[in-house]
Amino acid sequence: MISLTDSQKIGMGLTGFGVFFLFFGMVLFFDKVLLAIGNILFVAGLAFVIGLERTFKFFFQRHKFKATSFFLGGVIVVLIGWPIIGVVLEIYGFFLLFRGFFPVAVGFIRRVPVLGSILNLPGISGLVDKVSDSNNMV
Repeated sequence: MISLTDSQKIGMGLTGFGVFFLFFGMVLFFDKVLLAIGNILFVAGLAFVIGLERTFKFFFQRHKFKATSFFLGGVIVVLIGWPIIGVVLEIYGFFLLFRGFFPVAVGFIRRVPVLGSILNLPGISGLVDKVSDSNNMV
């Protein structure tokens, strides 16, 4: 089992609450306050989980400049008060930032009994293969 430090446990909680507020904000027709709270909690939680230095190294790599610009630009646009445009920018930046992780996640999900059979259905399989292909989203 993986042992977590206290700050990592706090970070997991902050990230979880951030995802919850982001989801709840979208369910309630892009409520800008909930989305703003979710964004702040998500980014703060990420910093607590992997540390401030590694967070800055992750976001501000030269080859991730475009992705970071879209993601953090979306956060700023949500904080300004245009939630739909901000969420679209964030989602695009999120996919660009974490595109290297998608093949690993899809491979793991395909091994889960019920979810794996759903991902291997004819229409869904092609879409999932496109999303998990890291060279596709350049």
